[in-house]
Amino acid sequence: MPPNLKSFRVIRYTVTPADPRAHTFAVTCTVATPDPKGQVFRLPSWIRGSYLVRDFAKHIVQISASANGQPVLFERLDKRSLRCAPAAGSLTLDYTVYAYDESVRKAYLDPRRGFFNGSSLFYCPEGLEQTPVEIELLNSPDPDYSRWRAATAMTPVAVDACGFGTYRAADYEEAIDHPFELGEFERLDFDVDGIPHAFTFSGRHDVDGPRLARDVTKICHAQRELFGHEPKLDRYLFLTRVLGAGYGGLEHRASSALVCARNDLPPPGMAALSREYRGFLGLVSHEYFHLWNVKRITAQRFAESNLASEAYTQDLWHYEGLTSYYDDLALLRAGVIDAPAYLDLLAETATRLQRTPGRRVQSLAESSFESWLKYYQPDENTPNATVSYYVKGALATLCLDLHLRLHSTTTLDDVLRALWQRHGRTGIGVPEQGLETLAQEISGLNLKPQFDHWLRSTEELLVAELLAEFGVSASLRAPLGDADPGGRMNGKPQGGSLGLKLKGAETAIAHVLAGGAAQRAGLSGGDLLVALDGLKLSAGQWPQRLMSLVPGRNYTLHYFRGDELLSTTVTADALPLDTWTMTLTEAAGVIEKDLRSPALALGAATGGVLARRKAWLGA
Repeated sequence: MPPNLKSFRVIRYTVTPADPRAHTFAVTCTVATPDPKGQVFRLPSWIRGSYLVRDFAKHIVQISASANGQPVLFERLDKRSLRCAPAAGSLTLDYTVYAYDESVRKAYLDPRRGFFNGSSLFYCPEGLEQTPVEIELLNSPDPDYSRWRAATAMTPVAVDACGFGTYRAADYEEAIDHPFELGEFERLDFDVDGIPHAFTFSGRHDVDGPRLARDVTKICHAQRELFGHEPKLDRYLFLTRVLGAGYGGLEHRASSALVCARNDLPPPGMAALSREYRGFLGLVSHEYFHLWNVKRITAQRFAESNLASEAYTQDLWHYEGLTSYYDDLALLRAGVIDAPAYLDLLAETATRLQRTPGRRVQSLAESSFESWLKYYQPDENTPNATVSYYVKGALATLCLDLHLRLHSTTTLDDVLRALWQRHGRTGIGVPEQGLETLAQEISGLNLKPQFDHWLRSTEELLVAELLAEFGVSASLRAPLGDADPGGRMNGKPQGGSLGLKLKGAETAIAHVLAGGAAQRAGLSGGDLLVALDGLKLSAGQWPQRLMSLVPGRNYTLHYFRGDELLSTTVTADALPLDTWTMTLTEAAGVIEKDLRSPALALGAATGGVLARRKAWLGA
């Protein structure tokens, strides 16, 4: 074989963090045998797992083309595409990418670290999407970055001890599904069922590594056990950016990109499971579960998309909501939390839905379909007009699981395993309403009325009624304060409600809730609150001011709208019953209820309340 024949069988990219101070990567894409009519290159418009057109091409700063050392002219076809003039021999595209987005969705580079998704950096040569790809990752030539390392789950071909060198992907799709982390990060290695796993941490932090490794090992094992310990992986990475404040993640086929707050990580010596650490474990669990649900069990409409424009589906509740149901359930199954703590998490989810007026306006199917327009582009009216396919999707999934358990011998676990066999292992995309169809097939139940209720209507989910059949008491109460998330709390509700939410640590209004006191008083999102009854307002004492409100009393509220100082009279409402508490029912009460339960007519297959609860929660 001629020594250069291999080059005709791959697309080659080189990536260099050329100028961290200017936040620019230098990238080349070389095609050995370009289209003789003129090679077209296209950059994705969105990244899988985040359903918003982000137009990555807007970050391209400079671009040129050459062949055999000579410049090649090109023309732009649209915002993301260009066509080079016909060229003899190897064609190279050289370009600079500005990278200063600290989210998990794009690319970032500064003197502290680098990070990139291939969808932000790699132009795809049209017609060569199935061609193998080689990526040469070089370190910055600046000696200030000589101690940098690189981490990725992509298959290495020839890399040095710091991770720089050549990596290989089977095709373009795989090449853009392995993010890279660069810098002087800390690495935590551990093993899950014989598969190497690791965290990388960039940013200042103090973490109890052994504890984190133990907890995450249990969570990952519980999820792999659900799917029969498939798929087999060479490695898995959690690329973690640690900030003063932040939370989020994005799934990939053998890694996750995470952002967390410094206090989310367990410091050495912390004995308890803090609320913040529990939240981080939930994030890890969520993104790891996507290894199956989304990355391999994926919507046909997503799988068919070339990332040029929106890929619409009414089933995002399946891919994100179902994952949100299982992320907390996996913590319970792994033994990281107990059943009462799990019910607190479930109550918090139900509370978030209860506090969203948009649940009466938008259905889950509509929320899924309109995610491209609404979910990732929220405004001041979002809570009144939309519902989250994560939040309501998780509760709809709960209803599905409990309904299956109550009326058949099938569980949602069984449905997921069937999805894995038919779609995850085969790579065949799931058609619209595929989960609905399979759940009915596996269980033998006619579930169309239930799915129409859960997904295609704005009627309330009957969560409390279903939970009662599993020995769980669910009830609504008034919040104990502005920061009450739901779940078990000690104390007595005080004060009143103005029906508005502030922007974090500001006194500017983020949202005015439909039908509330603020809306009746003519307040709007963006208004800057100044004084209540003549006393200056601050974000820090806002919760205490709310607790001092007397329902039915009129208050004078001064505020700025733009540069105009205005005032209005607002009448405080009573605290709404919008906060869920969920607890295990005492055994005696459960047995008494079970004797009255219509579910007993279904026969012994469903068992009693305590048996059903034990099978579901292990408690």
